[in-house]
Order: sequence, then C-alpha cells, then structure tokens
Amino acid sequence: MNNIEERLINLEILYTNQEKTINELNDECVRMSKIIDILVKQNKMLMEFLKESPVKPLSEETPPPHY
Repeated sequence: MNNIEERLINLEILYTNQEKTINELNDECVRMSKIIDILVKQNKMLMEFLKESPVKPLSEETPPPHY
C-alpha cells in the first residue's frame, strides 16, 4: 500500500469512530432530555402541592391549647 492509501484508510477509520461517538452522544442527550422533562413535571407537581398544602408557616399557626 502506498502512503495515500494508508492515509485514506486512517481517515475512514477516524470518521467511523467519530460517527459512532456522535451517535452515542446524541443518544445520551435524548435520554437526558427525557429525564429532565420528567423532573420538570415532578417539580411542577410538587410546587402545586406545596401551594395547596394545608400546612401553614409556623408564624401563622395557632398555638396548641396547652400554651
């Protein structure tokens, strides 16, 4: 094999490895995006729950009868 052929083969190998890495990174980004969406929904639900919670701040609570 001559030098040009070796360089071309090395470039093809490099390209293939980079393509594989890019696809793996893309898959991971998609997976993380789905997790983030779930976490955002859970956070919103928790915030709504806390807004509607019957528990008042300590400063607004009436003292128990034994005080």
